[in-house]
Amino acid sequence: MPKKKSDIPVNSMFDNFNEGISIDKISFRKADFKNAEHYEVAANSHRDEGHTFHIIEKGTVHIEIDFQKYSITAPSVAYMHPNQVHRILDFTDMTVCSLSINDENLNPEYLTFLEEITPAAPLLLINENHLIVTRLFSLCFDFSTQKNNKLQYLLLKDSCNTLVAFLTSQLLNHNKLEAKLPRFEIVAKAFKQSLEKEYRTLKRPSVYASKLNISAPYLNECIKNATGFSVSQCIQDRIILEAKRLLFHTSKSVKEIAFDLGYEDYPYFSKLFFKLTGMTALTFRNKNRE
Repeated sequence: MPKKKSDIPVNSMFDNFNEGISIDKISFRKADFKNAEHYEVAANSHRDEGHTFHIIEKGTVHIEIDFQKYSITAPSVAYMHPNQVHRILDFTDMTVCSLSINDENLNPEYLTFLEEITPAAPLLLINENHLIVTRLFSLCFDFSTQKNNKLQYLLLKDSCNTLVAFLTSQLLNHNKLEAKLPRFEIVAKAFKQSLEKEYRTLKRPSVYASKLNISAPYLNECIKNATGFSVSQCIQDRIILEAKRLLFHTSKSVKEIAFDLGYEDYPYFSKLFFKLTGMTALTFRNKNRE
């Protein structure tokens, strides 16, 4: 197990513009990872600075995203939201096309859709969809190399947004999201977006209801219809997910994690973690580091 850090590492984007767009195509040979240090780097848990799409063109990779394990075989795409923690578990010789783009460069409508579908399972690209993705990525990559083009950044930004739009459309289709959603689904999506931004500071269902201009009972009814869980349960589950991330991927104490998540009452947080997981926070940490 690699040495734990005080914060979850964030992979920064290395781009030519310092504008929040990174694009690359890399081939990996497993034989190149010959020692423990190489494997440690490859398996290092991290978040990405931007919204990241990994298009697997060749080979197979086994990854873990927020404690969910996936085996991804080419041709496929894996989308990582900036909040998600992930790491490589194993891989064969492979070729990966990667695009990472921050909020500022994304079309706001595409960003809204990405927030809705997170977490998204990796998606197999079949037939003409794979060909379209290949062509779009090639266009983006070509623009990234045109150093003498005065409109290079704008061309890259627009072409990358087109690629993001197409990949997002495929993820939406895979999730079978319909254009006309029932009212309770619309409310549930708005609640999820608000929760993702505010879970560290807002813990009461009534506050979320107020932000959405609806009553607390109606919000609870909508969330139960959409998810099968109460608003309180959804809030607690989101907090516990972040707690698990910090317990597994950092060396912060349970008290520090409780404070990070908005709990000044450390014993209350400890009781909440035990209630929802069936084990203490330290037991979770020790069990998952074995």
